[in-house]
Amino acid sequence: MAHGPGLDRYDIAILDELQHDARLTNAELASRIGLSAAPTWRRVKWLEQQRYITGYRAEIDRRRIGLGVLAFVRIDAERNNAEATRALEDAIRALPEVLSCHYISGAGTFELQVLATDLDAYSRWAHDTLFKLPNVKDLHTSFSLGEVKAGAVWPLGHLRRKRP
Repeated sequence: MAHGPGLDRYDIAILDELQHDARLTNAELASRIGLSAAPTWRRVKWLEQQRYITGYRAEIDRRRIGLGVLAFVRIDAERNNAEATRALEDAIRALPEVLSCHYISGAGTFELQVLATDLDAYSRWAHDTLFKLPNVKDLHTSFSLGEVKAGAVWPLGHLRRKRP
């Protein structure tokens, strides 16, 4: 199949369906998007090769596995130069407790989402780990009091509006 450079309605439908249920068989996926199995399989492979699809994983309820605390941590850096920032980024990437890290505008340098079993465990981890990272000047932590919405389903409406 010669695939054009962009996404068409079938590609967008595949992305949408797989975000909601990545365990669909190729036959189920094909039926849902209105194509036969072979072209659907080729499109999924193309989406993977082009890095639109970067992986498949199970969503796990963090509370069921004992990770009851979700913290949002702003890290203020001591120095904001390329070498110091890179060292801090590398150190953060190596921490399994960090779900996500964003380089941010405004006050602070990085915003992290961190999981811990409880407040005491978070406090120990912050003291023993975060404060010892290279280039850390200060930490500001807020704790989630309840989730209103969580999940990793990206909105795709803007892609559909581009199509005739």
